[in-house]
Amino acid sequence: MSLPSSSSPCKLMLGRELAAKILSEATTAARKLHADTGVQPNLATIMIGNNSSSETYIRMKSLRCRDAGVISTTLVLGTSTTTETLVEKVRELGSDDRVHGILLQHPVPPPIKKREAFEAIPAEKDVDSVSSSAVGQMVLGMPGLRSCTPVGIMRLLRHYQVPIKGMHAVVIGRSPILGRPLSSLLINDHATVTLCHSHTQNLPDIVREADLVIAALGKPRFVRGDWIKPGAVVVDAGYNEGNVGDVDFDAACRNASLITPVPGGVGPMTIAVLIHQTVGAATRQLKH
Repeated sequence: MSLPSSSSPCKLMLGRELAAKILSEATTAARKLHADTGVQPNLATIMIGNNSSSETYIRMKSLRCRDAGVISTTLVLGTSTTTETLVEKVRELGSDDRVHGILLQHPVPPPIKKREAFEAIPAEKDVDSVSSSAVGQMVLGMPGLRSCTPVGIMRLLRHYQVPIKGMHAVVIGRSPILGRPLSSLLINDHATVTLCHSHTQNLPDIVREADLVIAALGKPRFVRGDWIKPGAVVVDAGYNEGNVGDVDFDAACRNASLITPVPGGVGPMTIAVLIHQTVGAATRQLKH
């Protein structure tokens, strides 16, 4: 990735500054909670097997948690873990009053049925909004916890004053923790959304019609620069080996008006929102 040239119309949407503000708010709230109750918010993460991208993410998350006054607990399970064992571990964490948020790290290797594990997370500790009830509340615009990366993207778009209302947004990737909930949040903000996936036909032509392109499919440099309509806003929510996103960054910069870099764009926002929601979840649990 190279920075846009001075002659390029493309500007970067950087997540670090806004993420720092969100983390500062979370830190203040975590310190107040600790002063009032003697309890630090505790985020428990379950990771299955060894995945370099997941390990990097968990390491960054743990550092940000420490700085914010949040305990970060990581449980690593072997690749031979069964669905039943994973669900049991999730339920153990769910019944532990010392744990306030539960995160099941992706990817979850087959043949584990991750949906069963998601549904085992108690609603009040579902800080990444992965259960069916949480997703349903998000789709309907009801109050509650939200999927962290979609929320981070929406906050980043608002920070850069992207006029979402009336935009044609193309979301590439239909993950239940990213593409689908993000599409719902965009619709709730009055965008017209086309959700694309591996069976979508004529994908480049669809993307060329988009005012806002969000790539979240996990394939390095998949979205080509000539797919981007001049002046479009591009959000790269991918993270692949070698610090490469899902968009061909240099080529996309020739047409985009705004674009998120990888790293430094969406990633910091995801972690900041996760920690912020964990502190909020802990505060609500300790008030009961």
